Amino acid sequence: MFTLKVSGMTCGGCINAVTRAIQAQDPQAKVQADLATQVVSLETSLSLDLAAELITDAGFPVSQ
Repeated sequence: MFTLKVSGMTCGGCINAVTRAIQAQDPQAKVQADLATQVVSLETSLSLDLAAELITDAGFPVSQ
């Protein structure tokens, strides 16, 4: 499990977009996001770099 700081999430739709981006590559992934802290926690077989890239491609800048 790892966490990423994800900017720009403001609503449930944003969380859904981030979740879909990860689960498109790893359908078994577990994604939890906290809008207040802008932190996404992931349990996935994807690498940290790939997960960050997928979230960024979905329109949400990532920092570690």
